Amino acid sequence: MTALIKKEADFSSKKSSSGIGLAWQIAIGLVIGIGTGLLLNAHPAMRAIIVVDYLQPAGDLFIKLIKMIVVPIVFTSMIVGIAGTGDGKSLGRIGLKTIVYFEIITTLAIVFGLIFGLAFQPGSNTDISQLAHVNMSHVHALENTATAPHGIMALILGIVPDNIISAMGRGDLLPIIFFSILFGIGLQYQPDEIRKPVVSILRGTSEVMFKVTSIVMKYAPVGVAALIAVTVANFGFSSLIPLLKLLGITYAAIISFTLIVLGITARLFGFNIFHLLLIIKDELLIAFTTCSSATVLPTIIKKMEDYGSPKAVTAFVIPTGYVFNLDGASIYLGIGTLFIAQLYGIHLGVQELVMLVLTMVVTSKGAAGVPGFMFVILLATLSSAGLPLEGLALIAGVDRIMDMGRTALNVVGNSLATLIVAKWEGVYDAEKGKAYFETITRSKT
Repeated sequence: MTALIKKEADFSSKKSSSGIGLAWQIAIGLVIGIGTGLLLNAHPAMRAIIVVDYLQPAGDLFIKLIKMIVVPIVFTSMIVGIAGTGDGKSLGRIGLKTIVYFEIITTLAIVFGLIFGLAFQPGSNTDISQLAHVNMSHVHALENTATAPHGIMALILGIVPDNIISAMGRGDLLPIIFFSILFGIGLQYQPDEIRKPVVSILRGTSEVMFKVTSIVMKYAPVGVAALIAVTVANFGFSSLIPLLKLLGITYAAIISFTLIVLGITARLFGFNIFHLLLIIKDELLIAFTTCSSATVLPTIIKKMEDYGSPKAVTAFVIPTGYVFNLDGASIYLGIGTLFIAQLYGIHLGVQELVMLVLTMVVTSKGAAGVPGFMFVILLATLSSAGLPLEGLALIAGVDRIMDMGRTALNVVGNSLATLIVAKWEGVYDAEKGKAYFETITRSKT
């Protein structure tokens, strides 16, 4: 087994011919991107041409490469996990435990964000006149989306695809997950002469797609450099000054939630949060820079399988978590809402805070996957609380900076969720996980 684990660990830890590992390549790309962005921010005449013609396309290329492989990996891995190793009853248990865990953690994240917002008052003593130049067009464009139904029934209706091919083309994970589950269950009931060849083909396709992922990840340092350069070039650091308090409190909440809530949760189930962070550090850098969890979905699935979570659990929990388990987004909801209330001097009592929590728990699930969905959720939340919608535009300019931290936390939360559900279900392979972690740590020395 050790030889197999070592081979699998090479998927993410293999060094280039120059001896520089992927994590260092990404870090170097991050530094180069920041430096390039600062240079372009200081020279507006150069910025428009270089960003639009070169940097943005280079970054978009990386995002498109990842999106290209996400759907085949989710589809094939989930079916193989269900039809190849699972059964209907175990799938039902896994699904129930997953949803229960997600609801508990995301509710804690919302409350955690509200506590930080109440304790540190991110909107107090902020000069609103410094933010008066903001553009409201982005908010106005999303107002119709915010008023559309994003509740439980809308979510249930959105689960069932009217055309699975169209859903795959759009990259809608929830309908793809639903169809894959039905396909996997249907495949279970077929005789071996039908089931085994189909499972074998899908398993082979899944393995090929993971190899394609390792090829695509060689472009990650370039994509990371381009995307961070675009962000810094467009916003610079001067635009952050009026909102430094909000940024600081948001990142403090994200780090604290990771170490305290997720750290304690991991310990209760026999895991070490720092071990997990070490294993997925490459993915955290990529997710942080790209502001997209989808960019690391394939590698996270592979790493959690290597770390001891069976395919039947990993292939279900991680894609589902992209809709139901947005820890970073949940924290931001609480802090962002209180920031706007404090900015306008609006006091929210206990009853209003309780209603906010209930609203966020529901709307965050219904709006997941919608482009700019954080603005959609915040708009719905602000409307329900009677807060000024204009307040959202005040933080729109730095939302991408906060989105970097939110996305990284989402990746940590979903990775941990996979291990916990596997342990809860009694199918976690501790020996495989230990061997994989030892291989990872040896490869860093």
